[in-house]
Amino acid sequence: MRGLQAAGGTPLSGQVPDPAEGEPPAERRRPRRVGLLLGVAALVVVADIVTKSIAVAHLREYSYIHVVGSLLMLTLTRNGGAAFNIGGTSMTIVFTAIAAGVIIYILRASRHLRSIGWAITLGLLLGGATGNLVDRIFRAPAPFRGDVVDWIELPHWPVFNLADSAIVCAGFLVVLLVLRGVRLDGTRTARDENFHATNQPADSTQPPRPDTDADTSEPDYPKPDYPGPQSRAAQSP
Repeated sequence: MRGLQAAGGTPLSGQVPDPAEGEPPAERRRPRRVGLLLGVAALVVVADIVTKSIAVAHLREYSYIHVVGSLLMLTLTRNGGAAFNIGGTSMTIVFTAIAAGVIIYILRASRHLRSIGWAITLGLLLGGATGNLVDRIFRAPAPFRGDVVDWIELPHWPVFNLADSAIVCAGFLVVLLVLRGVRLDGTRTARDENFHATNQPADSTQPPRPDTDADTSEPDYPKPDYPGPQSRAAQSP
């Protein structure tokens, strides 16, 4: 009999427990969105590299091509600062380290990523940071100190590229997702869930609730027993 007994902690049926059973039910239902994140990031990086190569090959610095009058123009500039040339060339190595840190953080956070909205948002941020980091590493004047190629200009706005656009779009999406209470795992904050629960329409199939305002209680005093017409006729001689 001892030989037939299973080892401690082993199910008698011989089935191996599912490792996903320890996860919350909401996480078991939602698939991971790492592939979507990497796909969006790769699309941004490829588009950024291709457009920068075309700009370097066909545009000259400080010359303008008017695409839509003065509303949209193409030019060629190089900057050593952050997005939109923030910080100047003296901070190039600092922004290179920041971009690398952002990429590492996004890749680590993607392990818990189950929200489509956050996957697209972090994909845009990852692609934008990677696109500009490629310029920092491989372009002149030196490795890890390279200047970023910018080629899109709008009125009253610094010259930028597609990577900068992806970063800005990601910033707007982050604000939107936070305001809506969406987490990385696709769940919502408790306050947002309570708000949606209280604003759901009532089920029309439920029977109507009784009117609790109506007074259905019995009076405290006895009702008077008045004799009816027949009783009065019976009493008369």
